[in-house]
Amino acid sequence: MKVKMLSRNPDNYVRETKLDIQRVPRNYDPTLHPFEVPREYVRALNATKLERVFAKPFLASLDGHRDGVNCLAKHPKSLATVLSGACDGEVKIWNLTKRKCIRTIQAHEGFVRGMCTRFCGTSFFTVGDDKTVKQWKMDGPGHGEEEPLCTVLGKTVYTGIDHHWKDPVFATCGQQVDIWDEQRTSPVCSMNWGFDSISSVKFNPVETFLLGSCASDRNIVLYDMRQATPLKKVILEMRTNTICWNPMEAFNFTAANEDYNLYTFDMRALDTPVMVHMDHVSAVLDVDYSPTGKEFVSASFDKSIRIFPVDKSRSREVYHTKRMQHVMCVKWTSDSKYIMCGSDEMNIRLWKANASEKLGVLTSREKAANDYNQKLKEKFQYHPHVKRIARHRHLPKSIYSQIQEQRVMKEARRRKEMNRRKHSKPGSVPIVSERKKHVVAVVK
Repeated sequence: MKVKMLSRNPDNYVRETKLDIQRVPRNYDPTLHPFEVPREYVRALNATKLERVFAKPFLASLDGHRDGVNCLAKHPKSLATVLSGACDGEVKIWNLTKRKCIRTIQAHEGFVRGMCTRFCGTSFFTVGDDKTVKQWKMDGPGHGEEEPLCTVLGKTVYTGIDHHWKDPVFATCGQQVDIWDEQRTSPVCSMNWGFDSISSVKFNPVETFLLGSCASDRNIVLYDMRQATPLKKVILEMRTNTICWNPMEAFNFTAANEDYNLYTFDMRALDTPVMVHMDHVSAVLDVDYSPTGKEFVSASFDKSIRIFPVDKSRSREVYHTKRMQHVMCVKWTSDSKYIMCGSDEMNIRLWKANASEKLGVLTSREKAANDYNQKLKEKFQYHPHVKRIARHRHLPKSIYSQIQEQRVMKEARRRKEMNRRKHSKPGSVPIVSERKKHVVAVVK
């Protein structure tokens, strides 16, 4: 004979203290919850709407420069320290937590063309229009005239500089790419491929002996420091302003181009970009990767900055303000939470990387609610209403009208090509994919 007994364990329903929330027994059997999906859909819709309501990305504006901000550099060890160089030769060091300038140096006559920090964070290098490369102490006096640790006078104007990630070696670019040892006043080796001036040079953060540079003759050239020779180059339809290596995937880099697009390349197969990122309506001037390697931020002449996922052709976020002019430089902070941009009208702006993220300490319940909402948004992201709300952004009238204009132009080009194909001999007008359109040639 079976006797069914009710057994109740007080641990399942009694609170440990009266400050705890009440424990509710839950049965997750799907047959008992027939409206689970509609309920979750409403929650996902509400979560998406609230995300747009709380999207307040702008944090602070750092003003103090007397001319347009031309370049930015991050401190490798300190999250709070950032360096900026202006068009009047002035370099400022900022404390982001206090949002104040802690030091000002008159570094060059004319533009500060580029700056980079040493991997240990004890000093930094600047190059300018006065044909000099200067090394400065990171923690010098905050007042009075200051002398650089060393100054190297070159033969031509240097347009960019980058430091090796592990060794006391740095690279400059101008008429050619020069590799320098910190102890010497002449370059260890010089590399060039072509005759035009080179606008930017970047060391690979993973395979640290690799460099990439972009020149004004539309080339992106890759170099190997061990062989002291160029490896290969890719020629695009228009000029590339700068490149940035992916910090997590050693072979990938993204190029910011004059034709309003960004191109992510795999250096093993340069004939086709991995992805073409299209959203800007003017030349893209700078690009920087998030430390996670999953996203990058781009700065454009159209007075906006955009955040792109690496594997998507469209941006997930666009930031702009009424006062912000042409954005010259952009950096993603090393904790992956903030973005800094320097623009023509002498300001450095600090933004949240995730526009609706709550700053400060989160309770465990807030974290759980955030994670749950995130999962809901992922689950229903392709539903028309959710997708429309998540994608919608207010744009300045100038950008909005340019987007419409370019849409009309693109449609006209497509129609013309279709008509040409229709009235030509079959196969004489080939279909070229969007990714292959922009690459002219690859030279090895």
